Amino acid sequence: MLQNKIWNQNTIKNGNKTLVLETIMNHSPISRASIADKTGLNKGTVSSQVSELLDEDLIYEQGPGKSSGGRKPVILLFNEVAGYSIGIDIGVNYIFGILTDLKGNICQEKSLTFNKLSFDEIKEKLFEIVDCLITSAPSSTYGIVGIGIGVPGATNKNGKVLLAPNLGWQNIDLKTIVENRYDCPVIIENEANAGAYGEKKFGTGVDDIIYVSIGVGIGVGLILNGDLYQGNDGFSGEMGHMTIQADGKTCRCGNDGCWELYASEQALINKADQFGLEMADENDILQEMVGMAEDGDQEAINLFKTIGDYMGVGLINIINSFNPQQVIIGNRITAAKKWVEQPLLEKVNKNALWFQQNHLEINFSELSGYTTALGVAAFSTENFFKIYKER
Repeated sequence: MLQNKIWNQNTIKNGNKTLVLETIMNHSPISRASIADKTGLNKGTVSSQVSELLDEDLIYEQGPGKSSGGRKPVILLFNEVAGYSIGIDIGVNYIFGILTDLKGNICQEKSLTFNKLSFDEIKEKLFEIVDCLITSAPSSTYGIVGIGIGVPGATNKNGKVLLAPNLGWQNIDLKTIVENRYDCPVIIENEANAGAYGEKKFGTGVDDIIYVSIGVGIGVGLILNGDLYQGNDGFSGEMGHMTIQADGKTCRCGNDGCWELYASEQALINKADQFGLEMADENDILQEMVGMAEDGDQEAINLFKTIGDYMGVGLINIINSFNPQQVIIGNRITAAKKWVEQPLLEKVNKNALWFQQNHLEINFSELSGYTTALGVAAFSTENFFKIYKER
């Protein structure tokens, strides 16, 4: 039943048509004459390509526009509801999914939390989320054009999760597993990389962004000179596992003194018993601690301040290494912004090289918990148009 709502890769094969489509996507509402001006194609070519795109339901006409003399031009717009993309953010203790149209507008969302489940158990919860989103998708020409999944771990360019230590995953071919169930294109990406792209596309839009995703772990996504930097094999951004304490605690990755042990929710979880929360679900500890801090509990406030200070320690290394325009902090730690922000900024201001700070902004994400899901949904939509262009 679900397969009827999934794109079957019917695509176009004409380069001029792709150029016309991209021009309409980027500049709509637009007339045929304006398309010809922007692309350099002759009006006859534009007209024939527009006719095919109308037949394929990727664009539509909307009444006459303003005339500078003579007949009023017919205005063309991109049909963003010709298909839908699914974006999934898998966290250490949650799954969050969204359904977007081809412009990235969120049409539906679904989430659930869990605690210390096996891969097979998480896989079934993932399928539950995806099934729900597919079922909720409105009828459209192309249906579900792809599924993007962000994972808190190292993923290679073939969609394999090599290591997600906080989930206990190793060498999981998640792409194949999901494609076999849904028979549509699937993209697997590190959740921080996806978050960085989500911020670039739907948030700040600047060309040099460091996105720091802080939940139970820490991941870092790098937008450098306007492009997502993935490294030689796709493993960039594992900065939650840089050593900031030479003789520190042992991390789940096997190393000692990793940044995420001191600057993420793990620091709260490790102190839970001191606050009478030793029996609490790990999902609830952050919110419980936020509640205590809001009520004026000085020990909770001090713990958040310590976490903020450690967040600053890691950021100094990142800032001095990459000289970004903007650092954006996202994921669940944003709930504690009130207490972590000031010590973080003080640490950076005091210890980052002064010339690195001249044009630097440090912000908390305004996309809330949507950043990663929006990023992987956008990857899937762009993959649809890439295949569309190549066929």
